[in-house]
Amino acid sequence: MDKLVNDFSFGLFIWQIILFLLLLFLLRKFAWRPILNAVNQREEGIKNALAAAEEAKKEMQNVTADSEKLLKEARAEREAMLKEAREIKERMIAESKEQAKEEGDKMIKQAQAAIESEKKAAVADIKNQVAELSVEIAEKVLKEQLSNKDKQLKLVESMLGDVKLN
Repeated sequence: MDKLVNDFSFGLFIWQIILFLLLLFLLRKFAWRPILNAVNQREEGIKNALAAAEEAKKEMQNVTADSEKLLKEARAEREAMLKEAREIKERMIAESKEQAKEEGDKMIKQAQAAIESEKKAAVADIKNQVAELSVEIAEKVLKEQLSNKDKQLKLVESMLGDVKLN
């Protein structure tokens, strides 16, 4: 330290101060402003990027909320469509059952009518057969009674007696 104090030169000190000030002036004029401008631009770019990121975050939240809303609406619409399809199915089943019952009742009535007509036809046929048999029996009985003359006369007299009484 003593050596520095002993070797101190005032002229050299002045020149060093002048050179230092000149260096500061040159740095301020040519380097400091571009460096500050670059730093300010970088800072502005970062602020803009942060603002854009915040805006994107808000937009993403809006999109997420909208997509959830659309999803809820789609689910509600799907549920409504399923409910409507179930109602249509149940209505179709009920209509089919009712139609089948009506067709069954109609077929039963037709079968009953057919049975009734067949029954009437059978009764008429039986009556015809009974009538034919009665006529045949009567014919045989009359032939036998009319084969004898005495029996014929008695029959004629009884018929004449019945006519007179009436």
